[in-house]
Amino acid sequence: MILLIIAVVFGFWYGSRLALNTQYPMLAVASGSMCKLPGSYCDGWSHPFERTLHVGDLIVVEGVDVSDIHAAPYPDGDIIVFHQLYSEELIVHRAIEKRTENGNIYFVTKGDGNAGPDQPIPASHVIGKVILRIPWIGHLALIMRNSSGIYLIIALIAILIVVELIIPVFKEKKPETEQKENVNKPSET
Repeated sequence: MILLIIAVVFGFWYGSRLALNTQYPMLAVASGSMCKLPGSYCDGWSHPFERTLHVGDLIVVEGVDVSDIHAAPYPDGDIIVFHQLYSEELIVHRAIEKRTENGNIYFVTKGDGNAGPDQPIPASHVIGKVILRIPWIGHLALIMRNSSGIYLIIALIAILIVVELIIPVFKEKKPETEQKENVNKPSET
């Protein structure tokens, strides 16, 4: 049972990577830079269907050609995922402008909740664009980022083992004599 669950999870992950043409087909939103609402409303629980992203949203990312990315201010521009300029950290912001300089394409991005735009990023840093947002589900991935989340997964696996393997061993079986009597007894019809 456990091996089947692991096979399904890994099969789904690698299958979605292949189908969506990106190494990062699903991500959890970890910061509130895309939220336009004030204060604690960016948690995603109070306004889950706004046209932007909240902390705890699960986003589905599709790898696309950069010419297919529509750059425009909120709410019309595509939300893209890209590597930050001098690190491997992934950023999720809206493409607000597309520029061509010396034959290279650059995107100016901005978090919907940020005051100003980011530095232009080269198109080579773009991972893909967000094609689907699922409210709240990303909180599970965010919980598993820390050590307490790992302990939670280990506890769930232990509970699964107990339920599937150990409990059936201790269930009462019918005594063999009752089973034999039921088999040899003629039916009344």
